[in-house]
Amino acid sequence: MARSIVSFSIAAMLVVCSLASKPTAAMANAFDYRQALEKSLLFFEAQRSGKLPPDQRVKWRGDSGLKDGFDQGVDLVGGYYDAGDHVKFGLPMAFAVTMLSWGTIEFEKEIAAANQLEYALDAIRWGTDYFMKAHKQPDTFWAQVGDGDSDHYCWTRAEDMATPRTAYNVDSDRPGSDVAAETAAAMAAASIAFKPYNSSYSKLLLLHAKQLFAFADTFRGRYDDSIDAVRKYYPSSSGYHDELLWAASWLFEATDDQYYLKYVADNAVSLGGTGWAVREFSWDNKYAGVQVLLTKVLMEGGSEAYSSTLKQYQAKAEYFLCACLQKNMDYNVEMTPGGLLYFDEWNNMQYVVTASFLLAVYSDLLSMKHAKLECPDGQVQPSELLKFAQSQADYILGKNPKSMSYLVGYQWNYPTHVHHRGASMPSIFVLPSPIGCIEGFDKWYHRQEGNPNAIVGALLGGPDRQDQFYDDRSKYEQTEPTVVGNAPLIGLFARLAGEPGYSGYLPRYSTAAPSEATAEVPFEFLHTITNSWKEKGVNYYRHRVTVKNTGSKPIAGLKLHIENLSGPLWGLSPTTEKNIYELPPWLQVVKPGTPFDFVYIQEGPQAKVSVVSYH
Repeated sequence: MARSIVSFSIAAMLVVCSLASKPTAAMANAFDYRQALEKSLLFFEAQRSGKLPPDQRVKWRGDSGLKDGFDQGVDLVGGYYDAGDHVKFGLPMAFAVTMLSWGTIEFEKEIAAANQLEYALDAIRWGTDYFMKAHKQPDTFWAQVGDGDSDHYCWTRAEDMATPRTAYNVDSDRPGSDVAAETAAAMAAASIAFKPYNSSYSKLLLLHAKQLFAFADTFRGRYDDSIDAVRKYYPSSSGYHDELLWAASWLFEATDDQYYLKYVADNAVSLGGTGWAVREFSWDNKYAGVQVLLTKVLMEGGSEAYSSTLKQYQAKAEYFLCACLQKNMDYNVEMTPGGLLYFDEWNNMQYVVTASFLLAVYSDLLSMKHAKLECPDGQVQPSELLKFAQSQADYILGKNPKSMSYLVGYQWNYPTHVHHRGASMPSIFVLPSPIGCIEGFDKWYHRQEGNPNAIVGALLGGPDRQDQFYDDRSKYEQTEPTVVGNAPLIGLFARLAGEPGYSGYLPRYSTAAPSEATAEVPFEFLHTITNSWKEKGVNYYRHRVTVKNTGSKPIAGLKLHIENLSGPLWGLSPTTEKNIYELPPWLQVVKPGTPFDFVYIQEGPQAKVSVVSYH
């Protein structure tokens, strides 16, 4: 029988046109965000330091760092390894916990609906339990364990560590306002996340948060001036003013104490909160997060005494969001040809996900107030902010020129040479004998094969400004994951999974709304990029599409509509109708379970294919 037109996209590696439900048009291009959420949380278990719990799900990891801090007379066992190395850097770790907490607070219902709330709270608590160990006196905080230089000279598993585990602290004589205030923010945010489930733990977190903020504010100074060992790796380039405002903002959220709201209002100018239109939101620069959080305070009401100052925070927040949306007149964030925000050549994805998280949060704030984002280049509807955030999430998961998932373990076309010590070597449960520093480099770092352990859920640094990516351990700017990169994904994926109409069983690479008849279309499409090259400064890609009849009957008369095709195509025959192709003369019938291929070459985005008819 003849069929009405059914649209779908082959913009990534796989399209499966067999839906069990009808999504809304807004979510028709959804990936499986719940699965991505689950895997992103799993990454934090791979980064755990210390004595692992019985319910540890990442089975190739073992106990490690069991004497951290002992040489300095303090118990610093636990916490998270920062990235592919084994240093516990306090500033980025605390920011990761703050973002984990914010995502859990903001999208608690969505995380619970995905059955991930317990894991999210566990991820937060693994960090906050460690922070409490690191904060035994009000004016002292242990900000780092391990030395980056010696650690980076050694390629070995965490379980085999023989490098120095020196611990570094800040105190009244050697201040570290940035790391202390960021940890205060993490503890305050975590106290909100835990309040409905463990009120006593929530109160304990809040006590630490208040003490750490007072310490940070009273004894002011940059922590990288007090700790030389961190200067090369996580210097506080933006200073500590942003962290003071960030911590005060979270303490107001946690306590509703007007003291903290007055603090961010009185210090808005002197600490840069309303004077600096920022160009990133990161472990180093918190201003955009402060500005969005305080805009939330403004929109929720009850802060009329400070509304004029809060509106100034809002103006700066909106400048950053408009820059991400390409809606400013003077400055916009750079974008790759494939549509990814581009901030930095070193682990760009961490900045992409923080910006996308803020866009998702702000979209909901605007919707709550029935408002629009006023950008210099025009108004933006709340749904457009969320749609843009979704485009960045989809790029991460596979909708990109490489058709590659930059979230390890999501689908099957993901990088296998991740710059991560533990993942790159056999587990101690497989190879119990220790692997030394030099042996690790010689035998495992430089090997051509993929990693023996998939570090599932790790978000990698991602492609360069031309969407080029090299799956190479030595390209650590692109292939190394970090806890700060993964943390904002929890809230982002939860928000997208919670969008009305999302069922969790959508076609993971579809990019157009299917018709009501989509569920009956008996086709499976496998899309791969088999070659790429540059000619006269232009990137070209060779695309192969494998079409398989997944039905129980032979199919004839198949006609496809191919949109946005700019190059030559082989394997289909053109018809007299514009952009309509049919099966070639040598293939008139497609038998059940039988595939066939067609190939095309072009620059830019992939073509869009629609099924016109078949019988």
